[in-house]
Amino acid sequence: MRKAFMGVRLLRLREERGLTQSALAAALGLSTSYLSQLEKNQRPLTVPVLLKINAVFGLDVQLFSKNDEARLIADLRDALSEAQTGEAIAVAEIRELAANMPAVGRALITLHRRYREGVERSEAMAARLGDDWQAVAPPPMPFEEVRDFFYARHNHIAELDEAAERLHHTVGLSIGSTNAGLIDYLARRHGLRVTFERGEGASGAQRRYDATSRVLHLSPYLRPGQHAFQMATQLAFLEMEDLLHDVVDRALFSSDEARALARIGLANYFAGALILPYMAFLQAAEALRYDIEQLGRQFGVGFETICHRLSTLQRPEARGVPFFFVRVDRAGNISKRQSATDFHFSRVGGTCPLWNVYEAFVHPVRILTQLAQMPDGRTYLWIARTVWRGQGEYGAPGKTFSIGLGCDLRHASRLIYSQGLDLGDVKAATPIGAGCKVCERPACPQRAFPPIGRTLAIDENRSRFAPYPVA
Repeated sequence: MRKAFMGVRLLRLREERGLTQSALAAALGLSTSYLSQLEKNQRPLTVPVLLKINAVFGLDVQLFSKNDEARLIADLRDALSEAQTGEAIAVAEIRELAANMPAVGRALITLHRRYREGVERSEAMAARLGDDWQAVAPPPMPFEEVRDFFYARHNHIAELDEAAERLHHTVGLSIGSTNAGLIDYLARRHGLRVTFERGEGASGAQRRYDATSRVLHLSPYLRPGQHAFQMATQLAFLEMEDLLHDVVDRALFSSDEARALARIGLANYFAGALILPYMAFLQAAEALRYDIEQLGRQFGVGFETICHRLSTLQRPEARGVPFFFVRVDRAGNISKRQSATDFHFSRVGGTCPLWNVYEAFVHPVRILTQLAQMPDGRTYLWIARTVWRGQGEYGAPGKTFSIGLGCDLRHASRLIYSQGLDLGDVKAATPIGAGCKVCERPACPQRAFPPIGRTLAIDENRSRFAPYPVA
Protein backbone atom coordinates (compact mmCIF):
# COMPACT_ATOMS: atom_id res chain seq x y z
CA MET A 1 0.00 0.00 0.00
CA ARG A 2 1.31 3.44 -0.91
CA LYS A 3 2.42 5.50 2.10
CA ALA A 4 0.62 8.80 2.69
CA PHE A 5 2.94 11.79 3.22
CA MET A 6 0.74 14.76 4.06
CA GLY A 7 3.07 17.27 5.72
CA VAL A 8 1.77 20.37 3.95
CA ARG A 9 -1.82 19.50 4.86
CA LEU A 10 -0.87 19.17 8.53
CA LEU A 11 0.87 22.55 8.35
CA ARG A 12 -2.26 24.04 6.81
CA LEU A 13 -4.38 22.55 9.60
CA ARG A 14 -2.12 24.18 12.18
CA GLU A 15 -2.22 27.51 10.37
CA GLU A 16 -6.01 27.52 10.09
CA ARG A 17 -6.44 26.64 13.78
CA GLY A 18 -3.78 29.09 14.97
CA LEU A 19 -1.85 26.36 16.79
CA THR A 20 1.83 26.00 17.54
CA GLN A 21 3.53 22.75 16.68
CA SER A 22 3.68 21.76 20.35
CA ALA A 23 -0.02 22.61 20.86
CA LEU A 24 -1.11 20.45 17.92
CA ALA A 25 1.15 17.62 19.08
CA ALA A 26 -0.38 17.79 22.56
CA ALA A 27 -3.93 17.81 21.17
CA LEU A 28 -3.21 14.69 19.12
CA GLY A 29 -1.28 12.93 21.87
CA LEU A 30 1.95 12.92 19.85
CA SER A 31 5.45 14.04 20.63
CA THR A 32 6.55 17.34 19.10
CA SER A 33 9.44 15.64 17.33
CA TYR A 34 7.12 13.04 15.77
CA LEU A 35 4.74 15.76 14.56
CA SER A 36 7.70 17.66 13.14
CA GLN A 37 8.71 14.58 11.17
CA LEU A 38 5.16 14.22 9.84
CA GLU A 39 5.11 17.85 8.72
CA LYS A 40 8.48 17.47 6.98
CA ASN A 41 7.27 14.31 5.17
CA GLN A 42 9.91 12.27 6.94
CA ARG A 43 7.20 9.94 8.21
CA PRO A 44 3.91 8.87 6.60
CA LEU A 45 0.55 9.80 8.08
CA THR A 46 -0.91 6.67 9.69
CA VAL A 47 -4.52 5.63 10.19
CA PRO A 48 -4.36 6.06 14.02
CA VAL A 49 -3.19 9.66 13.58
CA LEU A 50 -5.95 10.29 11.03
CA LEU A 51 -8.53 8.99 13.50
CA LYS A 52 -7.11 11.27 16.21
CA ILE A 53 -7.41 14.26 13.85
CA ASN A 54 -11.02 13.30 13.22
CA ALA A 55 -11.78 12.88 16.93
CA VAL A 56 -10.09 16.12 18.06
CA PHE A 57 -11.01 18.49 15.23
CA GLY A 58 -14.06 16.79 13.70
CA LEU A 59 -12.41 16.85 10.28
CA ASP A 60 -13.47 14.36 7.64
CA VAL A 61 -10.47 12.14 6.93
CA GLN A 62 -11.30 12.61 3.23
CA LEU A 63 -9.20 15.79 3.61
CA PHE A 64 -6.19 13.45 3.62
CA SER A 65 -7.62 10.99 1.07
CA LYS A 66 -5.52 9.59 -1.76
CA ASN A 67 -8.71 9.33 -3.81
CA ASP A 68 -9.16 13.09 -3.54
CA GLU A 69 -5.53 13.44 -4.61
CA ALA A 70 -6.17 11.30 -7.70
CA ARG A 71 -9.19 13.44 -8.64
CA LEU A 72 -7.06 16.56 -8.25
CA ILE A 73 -4.26 15.09 -10.38
CA ALA A 74 -6.72 14.30 -13.17
CA ASP A 75 -8.22 17.81 -13.07
CA LEU A 76 -4.73 19.39 -13.03
CA ARG A 77 -3.66 17.36 -16.05
CA ASP A 78 -6.69 18.69 -17.90
CA ALA A 79 -5.92 22.27 -16.91
CA LEU A 80 -2.17 22.14 -17.60
CA SER A 81 -2.57 20.29 -20.91
CA GLU A 82 -3.59 23.59 -22.52
CA ALA A 83 -0.79 25.68 -20.97
CA GLN A 84 1.39 25.47 -24.13
CA THR A 85 4.53 26.50 -22.25
CA GLY A 86 6.80 24.75 -24.72
CA GLU A 87 7.87 22.10 -22.24
CA ALA A 88 6.13 18.98 -21.02
CA ILE A 89 4.92 18.90 -17.44
CA ALA A 90 5.69 15.49 -15.99
CA VAL A 91 2.98 13.55 -14.20
CA ALA A 92 5.39 13.24 -11.25
CA GLU A 93 5.42 17.05 -10.89
CA ILE A 94 1.64 17.23 -11.02
CA ARG A 95 1.38 14.45 -8.44
CA GLU A 96 3.78 16.32 -6.15
CA LEU A 97 1.68 19.49 -6.44
CA ALA A 98 -1.56 17.62 -5.71
CA ALA A 99 -0.06 15.80 -2.73
CA ASN A 100 1.72 18.69 -1.04
CA MET A 101 -0.11 21.83 -2.17
CA PRO A 102 -3.72 20.83 -2.92
CA ALA A 103 -5.09 24.34 -2.32
CA VAL A 104 -2.71 25.71 -4.98
CA GLY A 105 -3.80 22.92 -7.30
CA ARG A 106 -7.47 23.73 -6.82
CA ALA A 107 -6.73 27.43 -7.44
CA LEU A 108 -5.03 26.53 -10.74
CA ILE A 109 -8.07 24.47 -11.77
CA THR A 110 -10.40 27.37 -10.93
CA LEU A 111 -8.24 29.78 -12.95
CA HIS A 112 -8.22 27.35 -15.89
CA ARG A 113 -11.99 27.01 -15.75
CA ARG A 114 -12.38 30.78 -15.82
CA TYR A 115 -9.91 30.95 -18.70
CA ARG A 116 -11.94 28.39 -20.67
CA GLU A 117 -15.16 30.31 -19.98
CA GLY A 118 -13.44 33.50 -21.17
CA VAL A 119 -12.28 31.83 -24.38
CA GLU A 120 -15.77 30.47 -25.05
CA ARG A 121 -17.32 33.88 -24.44
CA SER A 122 -14.80 35.64 -26.68
CA GLU A 123 -15.39 33.10 -29.45
CA ALA A 124 -19.13 33.61 -29.13
CA MET A 125 -18.61 37.38 -29.18
CA ALA A 126 -16.45 37.14 -32.32
CA ALA A 127 -19.12 35.03 -34.00
CA ARG A 128 -21.81 37.57 -33.12
CA LEU A 129 -19.68 40.52 -34.27
CA GLY A 130 -19.20 38.83 -37.61
CA ASP A 131 -22.94 38.26 -37.86
CA ASP A 132 -24.96 41.24 -36.64
CA TRP A 133 -22.34 43.32 -34.77
CA GLN A 134 -23.97 42.73 -31.39
CA ALA A 135 -21.19 41.93 -28.95
CA VAL A 136 -23.24 39.78 -26.61
CA ALA A 137 -21.27 37.00 -24.89
CA PRO A 138 -23.10 34.15 -23.17
CA PRO A 139 -22.58 33.55 -19.44
CA PRO A 140 -20.88 30.39 -18.12
CA MET A 141 -22.89 27.20 -18.66
CA PRO A 142 -25.09 26.78 -15.55
CA PHE A 143 -25.47 23.01 -15.92
CA GLU A 144 -21.67 22.62 -15.84
CA GLU A 145 -21.56 24.69 -12.68
CA VAL A 146 -24.17 22.47 -11.03
CA ARG A 147 -22.43 19.29 -12.20
CA ASP A 148 -19.16 20.55 -10.70
CA PHE A 149 -20.97 21.21 -7.41
CA PHE A 150 -22.14 17.59 -7.11
CA TYR A 151 -18.72 16.33 -8.24
CA ALA A 152 -16.97 18.37 -5.52
CA ARG A 153 -19.36 16.93 -2.90
CA HIS A 154 -18.59 13.35 -4.04
CA ASN A 155 -22.26 13.15 -5.07
CA HIS A 156 -23.31 12.93 -1.40
CA ILE A 157 -25.43 15.71 0.11
CA ALA A 158 -25.47 14.62 3.75
CA GLU A 159 -28.08 17.08 5.04
CA LEU A 160 -30.63 16.12 2.39
CA ASP A 161 -29.89 12.40 2.73
CA GLU A 162 -30.46 12.46 6.48
CA ALA A 163 -33.62 14.58 6.19
CA ALA A 164 -35.07 12.18 3.60
CA GLU A 165 -34.30 9.13 5.73
CA ARG A 166 -35.98 10.72 8.78
CA LEU A 167 -39.07 11.60 6.76
CA HIS A 168 -39.26 8.07 5.31
CA HIS A 169 -39.50 6.65 8.83
CA THR A 170 -41.80 9.42 10.13
CA VAL A 171 -44.32 8.91 7.34
CA GLY A 172 -44.01 5.13 7.59
CA LEU A 173 -43.40 4.52 3.89
CA SER A 174 -43.10 0.93 2.69
CA ILE A 175 -39.98 -0.19 0.84
CA GLY A 176 -40.80 -0.92 -2.78
CA SER A 177 -44.37 0.47 -2.69
CA THR A 178 -44.21 4.06 -1.54
CA ASN A 179 -46.90 5.44 -3.86
CA ALA A 180 -49.91 4.94 -1.60
CA GLY A 181 -48.06 6.33 1.41
CA LEU A 182 -46.90 9.41 -0.49
CA ILE A 183 -50.36 10.11 -1.92
CA ASP A 184 -51.87 9.85 1.57
CA TYR A 185 -49.17 12.01 3.17
CA LEU A 186 -49.42 14.73 0.52
CA ALA A 187 -53.19 14.86 1.09
CA ARG A 188 -53.04 14.87 4.91
CA ARG A 189 -50.07 17.19 5.39
CA HIS A 190 -50.40 19.55 2.43
CA GLY A 191 -53.98 19.20 1.23
CA LEU A 192 -52.63 18.17 -2.14
CA ARG A 193 -54.45 15.87 -4.55
CA VAL A 194 -52.57 13.63 -7.02
CA THR A 195 -54.10 12.89 -10.42
CA PHE A 196 -52.82 10.76 -13.28
CA GLU A 197 -53.56 12.27 -16.66
CA ARG A 198 -52.17 12.21 -20.17
CA GLY A 199 -49.78 15.05 -21.06
CA GLU A 200 -50.23 17.44 -23.95
CA GLY A 201 -48.54 15.83 -26.96
CA ALA A 202 -44.90 14.86 -27.19
CA SER A 203 -43.88 17.64 -24.80
CA GLY A 204 -46.37 16.59 -22.13
CA ALA A 205 -45.07 17.01 -18.60
CA GLN A 206 -44.20 14.06 -16.39
CA ARG A 207 -45.03 16.22 -13.36
CA ARG A 208 -47.02 19.45 -13.21
CA TYR A 209 -48.01 21.10 -9.93
CA ASP A 210 -50.86 23.63 -9.79
CA ALA A 211 -50.32 25.59 -6.58
CA THR A 212 -53.69 27.36 -6.86
CA SER A 213 -55.83 24.21 -6.99
CA ARG A 214 -53.21 22.20 -5.04
CA VAL A 215 -53.30 19.42 -7.61
CA LEU A 216 -50.23 17.44 -8.66
CA HIS A 217 -50.67 16.09 -12.20
CA LEU A 218 -48.55 13.02 -13.06
CA SER A 219 -48.28 11.34 -16.45
CA PRO A 220 -50.00 7.93 -16.54
CA TYR A 221 -47.23 6.68 -18.83
CA LEU A 222 -44.73 6.65 -15.95
CA ARG A 223 -44.00 3.45 -14.04
CA PRO A 224 -44.95 3.23 -10.34
CA GLY A 225 -41.37 3.90 -9.24
CA GLN A 226 -41.28 7.00 -11.45
CA HIS A 227 -44.58 8.21 -9.95
CA ALA A 228 -43.05 7.85 -6.49
CA PHE A 229 -39.94 9.78 -7.58
CA GLN A 230 -41.99 12.66 -8.99
CA MET A 231 -44.16 12.88 -5.85
CA ALA A 232 -41.05 12.84 -3.67
CA THR A 233 -39.48 15.61 -5.78
CA GLN A 234 -42.56 17.80 -5.30
CA LEU A 235 -42.47 17.01 -1.58
CA ALA A 236 -38.89 18.35 -1.46
CA PHE A 237 -40.09 21.71 -2.78
CA LEU A 238 -42.96 21.74 -0.30
CA GLU A 239 -41.10 20.71 2.89
CA MET A 240 -37.38 21.22 2.29
CA GLU A 241 -37.45 24.81 1.04
CA ASP A 242 -35.21 26.19 3.79
CA LEU A 243 -32.71 23.35 3.44
CA LEU A 244 -32.57 23.66 -0.36
CA HIS A 245 -32.11 27.41 -0.01
CA ASP A 246 -29.29 26.96 2.50
CA VAL A 247 -27.36 24.41 0.41
CA VAL A 248 -27.69 26.52 -2.75
CA ASP A 249 -26.62 29.73 -0.98
CA ARG A 250 -23.49 28.09 0.45
CA ALA A 251 -22.50 26.88 -3.04
CA LEU A 252 -22.12 30.48 -4.33
CA PHE A 253 -23.45 29.83 -7.83
CA SER A 254 -22.81 32.60 -10.33
CA SER A 255 -26.30 32.99 -11.80
CA ASP A 256 -30.00 32.63 -11.01
CA GLU A 257 -30.24 29.94 -13.69
CA ALA A 258 -27.51 27.87 -12.02
CA ARG A 259 -29.22 28.30 -8.64
CA ALA A 260 -32.56 27.18 -10.10
CA LEU A 261 -30.97 24.13 -11.75
CA ALA A 262 -29.20 23.29 -8.50
CA ARG A 263 -32.51 23.43 -6.60
CA ILE A 264 -34.03 20.94 -9.05
CA GLY A 265 -30.96 18.69 -8.81
CA LEU A 266 -31.10 18.79 -5.01
CA ALA A 267 -34.85 18.09 -5.00
CA ASN A 268 -34.23 15.09 -7.24
CA TYR A 269 -31.46 13.96 -4.87
CA PHE A 270 -33.90 14.21 -1.95
CA ALA A 271 -36.49 12.21 -3.89
CA GLY A 272 -34.06 9.36 -4.53
CA ALA A 273 -33.03 9.37 -0.87
CA LEU A 274 -36.66 9.31 0.27
CA ILE A 275 -37.77 6.28 -1.75
CA LEU A 276 -34.38 4.57 -1.29
CA PRO A 277 -33.55 5.39 2.38
CA TYR A 278 -29.84 5.29 3.08
CA MET A 279 -29.31 2.49 5.62
CA ALA A 280 -32.04 0.20 4.29
CA PHE A 281 -30.71 0.60 0.75
CA LEU A 282 -27.06 0.17 1.77
CA GLN A 283 -27.82 -3.00 3.73
CA ALA A 284 -29.78 -4.44 0.81
CA ALA A 285 -27.01 -3.53 -1.64
CA GLU A 286 -24.38 -5.26 0.49
CA ALA A 287 -26.58 -8.33 1.01
CA LEU A 288 -27.30 -8.64 -2.73
CA ARG A 289 -23.69 -7.88 -3.69
CA TYR A 290 -24.83 -4.74 -5.53
CA ASP A 291 -27.05 -6.66 -7.95
CA ILE A 292 -28.75 -3.73 -9.69
CA GLU A 293 -31.70 -5.63 -11.14
CA GLN A 294 -32.50 -7.36 -7.83
CA LEU A 295 -32.29 -4.03 -6.02
CA GLY A 296 -34.65 -2.57 -8.62
CA ARG A 297 -37.23 -5.28 -7.98
CA GLN A 298 -36.92 -4.93 -4.20
CA PHE A 299 -37.29 -1.14 -4.17
CA GLY A 300 -39.65 -0.84 -7.14
CA VAL A 301 -37.54 1.52 -9.28
CA GLY A 302 -35.64 1.34 -12.54
CA PHE A 303 -32.05 0.53 -13.48
CA GLU A 304 -30.89 4.14 -13.78
CA THR A 305 -32.39 5.18 -10.44
CA ILE A 306 -30.63 2.30 -8.65
CA CYS A 307 -27.29 3.15 -10.31
CA HIS A 308 -27.57 6.81 -9.41
CA ARG A 309 -28.41 6.01 -5.79
CA LEU A 310 -25.48 3.59 -5.54
CA SER A 311 -23.17 6.47 -6.49
CA THR A 312 -24.30 8.51 -3.46
CA LEU A 313 -23.58 6.05 -0.61
CA GLN A 314 -20.73 7.96 1.02
CA ARG A 315 -21.97 8.67 4.55
CA PRO A 316 -18.70 8.81 6.58
CA GLU A 317 -19.79 6.28 9.21
CA ALA A 318 -21.44 3.91 6.72
CA ARG A 319 -19.89 4.02 3.27
CA GLY A 320 -20.89 1.82 0.36
CA VAL A 321 -18.70 1.03 -2.62
CA PRO A 322 -17.56 4.36 -4.10
CA PHE A 323 -18.95 4.40 -7.65
CA PHE A 324 -18.65 6.61 -10.69
CA PHE A 325 -22.01 7.04 -12.46
CA VAL A 326 -22.41 8.25 -16.03
CA ARG A 327 -25.19 8.49 -18.61
CA VAL A 328 -24.34 8.93 -22.31
CA ASP A 329 -26.24 9.00 -25.58
CA ARG A 330 -25.33 7.37 -28.89
CA ALA A 331 -23.35 10.44 -29.98
CA GLY A 332 -21.17 10.26 -26.87
CA ASN A 333 -22.73 13.24 -25.12
CA ILE A 334 -22.60 12.91 -21.35
CA SER A 335 -25.84 14.13 -19.79
CA LYS A 336 -25.10 12.87 -16.26
CA ARG A 337 -21.74 12.38 -14.58
CA GLN A 338 -21.44 11.89 -10.82
CA SER A 339 -18.51 10.50 -8.88
CA ALA A 340 -18.01 9.19 -5.37
CA THR A 341 -14.60 7.87 -6.45
CA ASP A 342 -11.49 9.26 -8.11
CA PHE A 343 -12.37 8.18 -11.67
CA HIS A 344 -12.19 11.04 -14.13
CA PHE A 345 -12.90 11.74 -17.77
CA SER A 346 -11.56 14.79 -19.53
CA ARG A 347 -13.46 18.03 -20.10
CA VAL A 348 -11.16 18.59 -23.10
CA GLY A 349 -12.55 16.64 -26.07
CA GLY A 350 -14.56 13.44 -25.99
CA THR A 351 -14.36 10.37 -23.80
CA CYS A 352 -12.65 7.09 -24.63
CA PRO A 353 -14.28 5.02 -27.43
CA LEU A 354 -12.90 1.80 -25.88
CA TRP A 355 -15.10 2.27 -22.80
CA ASN A 356 -17.91 -0.29 -22.59
CA VAL A 357 -20.66 2.31 -22.12
CA TYR A 358 -20.56 2.76 -25.90
CA GLU A 359 -20.55 -0.95 -26.68
CA ALA A 360 -23.77 -1.27 -24.65
CA PHE A 361 -25.72 0.33 -27.51
CA VAL A 362 -24.87 -2.73 -29.64
CA HIS A 363 -26.39 -5.05 -26.99
CA PRO A 364 -29.59 -3.33 -25.81
CA VAL A 365 -30.72 -4.05 -22.22
CA ARG A 366 -27.90 -6.55 -21.70
CA ILE A 367 -25.52 -5.85 -18.80
CA LEU A 368 -21.90 -5.69 -19.99
CA THR A 369 -18.87 -5.87 -17.70
CA GLN A 370 -15.39 -4.58 -18.36
CA LEU A 371 -12.10 -4.41 -16.51
CA ALA A 372 -10.59 -1.14 -17.71
CA GLN A 373 -7.21 0.34 -16.85
CA MET A 374 -6.36 4.04 -16.96
CA PRO A 375 -2.89 5.26 -18.03
CA ASP A 376 -1.92 5.82 -14.38
CA GLY A 377 -2.32 2.07 -13.74
CA ARG A 378 -5.59 2.28 -11.82
CA THR A 379 -7.97 -0.48 -12.85
CA TYR A 380 -11.77 -0.35 -12.62
CA LEU A 381 -14.69 -2.71 -12.96
CA TRP A 382 -17.36 -1.19 -15.20
CA ILE A 383 -20.99 -2.23 -15.62
CA ALA A 384 -22.93 -0.79 -18.56
CA ARG A 385 -26.47 -1.22 -19.87
CA THR A 386 -28.87 0.72 -22.07
CA VAL A 387 -32.18 2.16 -20.88
CA TRP A 388 -35.03 3.36 -23.05
CA ARG A 389 -37.79 5.84 -22.30
CA GLY A 390 -40.92 6.43 -24.33
CA GLN A 391 -44.21 8.25 -23.91
CA GLY A 392 -46.51 5.27 -24.18
CA GLU A 393 -47.96 5.72 -27.65
CA TYR A 394 -47.05 4.58 -31.16
CA GLY A 395 -44.92 7.02 -33.12
CA ALA A 396 -44.03 9.19 -30.16
CA PRO A 397 -40.32 9.96 -29.93
CA GLY A 398 -38.32 8.12 -27.28
CA LYS A 399 -34.81 8.35 -25.96
CA THR A 400 -32.08 5.79 -25.39
CA PHE A 401 -29.13 6.13 -23.04
CA SER A 402 -26.27 3.95 -21.88
CA ILE A 403 -25.80 3.86 -18.12
CA GLY A 404 -22.32 3.18 -16.77
CA LEU A 405 -21.40 2.35 -13.18
CA GLY A 406 -17.77 1.78 -12.21
CA CYS A 407 -15.64 1.17 -9.13
CA ASP A 408 -11.96 0.73 -8.32
CA LEU A 409 -10.63 -2.82 -8.70
CA ARG A 410 -10.05 -3.12 -4.94
CA HIS A 411 -13.83 -3.02 -4.41
CA ALA A 412 -14.74 -5.26 -7.35
CA SER A 413 -14.95 -8.51 -5.34
CA ARG A 414 -17.91 -7.02 -3.42
CA LEU A 415 -19.93 -6.86 -6.65
CA ILE A 416 -21.79 -9.79 -8.17
CA TYR A 417 -20.57 -8.59 -11.56
CA SER A 418 -17.04 -9.75 -10.74
CA GLN A 419 -18.16 -13.38 -11.09
CA GLY A 420 -16.15 -15.15 -13.78
CA LEU A 421 -13.57 -12.36 -14.04
CA ASP A 422 -9.93 -12.86 -13.12
CA LEU A 423 -9.48 -9.77 -10.95
CA GLY A 424 -5.85 -10.63 -10.38
CA ASP A 425 -4.95 -10.50 -14.07
CA VAL A 426 -4.61 -6.78 -14.70
CA LYS A 427 -3.21 -7.55 -18.19
CA ALA A 428 -6.72 -8.64 -19.15
CA ALA A 429 -7.99 -5.09 -18.55
CA THR A 430 -8.88 -2.93 -21.54
CA PRO A 431 -6.50 0.05 -21.73
CA ILE A 432 -8.66 3.18 -21.81
CA GLY A 433 -7.94 6.87 -21.23
CA ALA A 434 -9.52 10.06 -19.92
CA GLY A 435 -10.02 11.37 -23.46
CA CYS A 436 -7.98 11.39 -26.65
CA LYS A 437 -6.61 14.92 -26.25
CA VAL A 438 -5.09 14.24 -22.83
CA CYS A 439 -4.49 10.48 -23.10
CA GLU A 440 -0.88 9.33 -22.72
CA ARG A 441 -1.25 6.14 -24.77
CA PRO A 442 0.74 6.84 -27.99
CA ALA A 443 -0.02 3.52 -29.68
CA CYS A 444 -3.82 3.50 -29.31
CA PRO A 445 -5.33 2.61 -32.71
CA GLN A 446 -8.64 4.23 -31.72
CA ARG A 447 -7.19 7.68 -31.02
CA ALA A 448 -9.37 10.43 -32.50
CA PHE A 449 -7.18 13.49 -31.76
CA PRO A 450 -3.47 14.10 -31.30
CA PRO A 451 -2.49 14.65 -27.66
CA ILE A 452 -2.35 18.29 -26.57
CA GLY A 453 1.16 19.59 -25.97
CA ARG A 454 2.95 16.76 -27.83
CA THR A 455 4.84 17.08 -31.10
CA LEU A 456 3.68 14.72 -33.84
CA ALA A 457 6.16 12.41 -35.56
CA ILE A 458 5.38 13.31 -39.17
CA ASP A 459 7.09 11.04 -41.71
CA GLU A 460 5.87 10.94 -45.30
CA ASN A 461 7.85 7.73 -45.88
CA ARG A 462 6.19 5.77 -43.11
CA SER A 463 2.61 4.86 -42.32
CA ARG A 464 1.54 3.47 -38.94
CA PHE A 465 -1.51 1.55 -37.75
CA ALA A 466 -1.97 3.86 -34.75
CA PRO A 467 -2.90 7.42 -35.81
CA TYR A 468 -1.13 10.58 -34.61
CA PRO A 469 2.25 9.10 -33.56
CA VAL A 470 4.17 11.45 -31.27
CA ALA A 471 7.85 12.27 -31.42
